[in-house]
Amino acid sequence: MVRRLSTVAAKSDLLRLSTAGSVDDGKSTLIGRLLYETKSIFEDQLEAIERTSRDQGADYVNLALLTDGLRAEREQGITIDVAYRYFSTPKRTFILADTPGHVQYTRNMVTGASTSDLAIILVDASRGIMEQSRRHIFIASLLRIRHFVICINKMDLVDYSEEVFARICSAFQPFLTRLGLSDVLFIPVSALHGDNVVEPSLNMPWYEGPSLLHHLENVEVASDQDLVDVRFPVQWVIRPHRSEHYDYRGYAGQVAGGVIKPGDAVVALPGGYQTRVRSIDTFDGPISWAFPPMSVTLTLADEIDISRGDMITGLQNRPIVGQNIEATLCWLTTSPLKVGKKYIVKHTTRSVRAVVTNLQHRIDINSLGRDESAEMLGLNEIGRVSLRTASPLMYDPYDRNRATGGFILIDEGTNETVAAGIIQQPVG
Repeated sequence: MVRRLSTVAAKSDLLRLSTAGSVDDGKSTLIGRLLYETKSIFEDQLEAIERTSRDQGADYVNLALLTDGLRAEREQGITIDVAYRYFSTPKRTFILADTPGHVQYTRNMVTGASTSDLAIILVDASRGIMEQSRRHIFIASLLRIRHFVICINKMDLVDYSEEVFARICSAFQPFLTRLGLSDVLFIPVSALHGDNVVEPSLNMPWYEGPSLLHHLENVEVASDQDLVDVRFPVQWVIRPHRSEHYDYRGYAGQVAGGVIKPGDAVVALPGGYQTRVRSIDTFDGPISWAFPPMSVTLTLADEIDISRGDMITGLQNRPIVGQNIEATLCWLTTSPLKVGKKYIVKHTTRSVRAVVTNLQHRIDINSLGRDESAEMLGLNEIGRVSLRTASPLMYDPYDRNRATGGFILIDEGTNETVAAGIIQQPVG
């Protein structure tokens, strides 16, 4: 028998979300509770975690074991890797990234949050706000996540106190205001006992807001996508060698912005050649339009020179084409940033060499102040830099389009990903 919610005929939409917070704030337990309460686990999975919980001497079912998949995670009781989980309700489908809380694995948190529509930040009610809580909110705001839920967890440890909940909410407000975050909901929960996770808590009648799952089902994220500016980074040029398809030339990739329809006038960058969309092809056949994040193949009315890394856009509202960019970097490795060193920028489907020409300032996570005397960025530090690329990028500011405004920085000597970058504005 399977403990799983029956698949409904049609899901209204998809919500991508991530969890973050300090170590031991209960992220994995909260996610395990959501999976359990929505009947998104198998009977044998439940039996396995019940058995493991007994073996570990616990007098309760440790739902955190549903997401702590690595052996090291189970032994240490912490999350190390990003654990992706999928679950559904009759109203929505969810893709959830359970990201690490330990400062050593902040880079994994960046990975999980980079594609999220909503971030769940957990805070231990018995400890209050920690540095990692601020760090994760700040990084999530840099990644332009627009919707936040701050779960004050482990309310059972503070006797479900309304005063403790109000005090933590008040302590957060100045930090949230400085970040300019507007869509933030505070929910008091006990992931261990299920209070306010799926159903309203009888232990906290003073809380009149929605449960976590109710909010996740109803938060509006459709308007977050840029459906105006057409952006189609070309990933692959398709030229079949079979004789019956010899004249076919298609450009495969993922739509990064706008709505594309056959007949639309487009331009190929950086070359600047103009043409029209002839068809939009998929594995299941031609379609009438495409929008983010659909993966499709475009055919064009004219044969023009387009290759991997080029971008097909609309004639209006084109992206910026340039070699000088300003960006905010989250440094992901123990080898520090070196001004003047050559790196590789991986941006959409394009990879180009680049050099960091200037470190403008380093950002203090707690105060949000700028250290303009900083000469380097170390592991998990965040700063503003100037870069010069060897060939032009086609990009938008990150706050306009996350797909074309983000990039990763790679050490060309070791091939290690050293930073996640967010493009701010053009220079020069």
